Amino acid sequence: MTATEQTEARPRGTRLPRRARRNQLLGAAQEVFVAQGYHAAAMDDIAERAGVSKPVLYQHFPGKLELYLALLDQHCEALVAAVRQALASTNDNKLRVAATVEAYFAYVEHEGGAFRLVFESDLTNEPTVRERVDQVSYDCAKLVSAVIAEDTDLPSEQSMLLAVSLCGMAQVTARHWLSTGQKVPREAAYGLIASLAWRGVAGFPIQQH
Repeated sequence: MTATEQTEARPRGTRLPRRARRNQLLGAAQEVFVAQGYHAAAMDDIAERAGVSKPVLYQHFPGKLELYLALLDQHCEALVAAVRQALASTNDNKLRVAATVEAYFAYVEHEGGAFRLVFESDLTNEPTVRERVDQVSYDCAKLVSAVIAEDTDLPSEQSMLLAVSLCGMAQVTARHWLSTGQKVPREAAYGLIASLAWRGVAGFPIQQH
């Protein structure tokens, strides 16, 4: 369950277990950061959205950057987990490609707009943010490249290039699809991209084990 799903407006002073409070604060922060961006968001706004005092917010997160990074970590991990699950969902490589592309479409469509923190952050000049954004792209591509390398005779460097291309195409296309109003139904949209990707990937011979 994501931070947004766990967020509920609560009266000030309501005591929660520490983990529940942290999740509530992350949910409130996500709503504020997605709506306003990092620079325009204020800890006051987040505390008010969560229904807590600023001291309570600072008990869990020493500053706005630490709060943002905690939220970013959560949603980067969610994307990597989604790609890993997609790849593990079948041994049919054509279906694997489709599942991986679908994972990106589902990610950007998920309620709360958390993908904007990962792919459209206004804080990418901050090294700790840039590092996380680069790392999630690398981690997803690394998962895909391992499958490509295992199933073809391509060296790891070439497999990684193909994987970066596939993940990048899925991510950019999914964001475009969302930003233009989802005029094509999701299943048809990711199916088109998966078909394009598969026609390319399928051209590499399967290695006989």
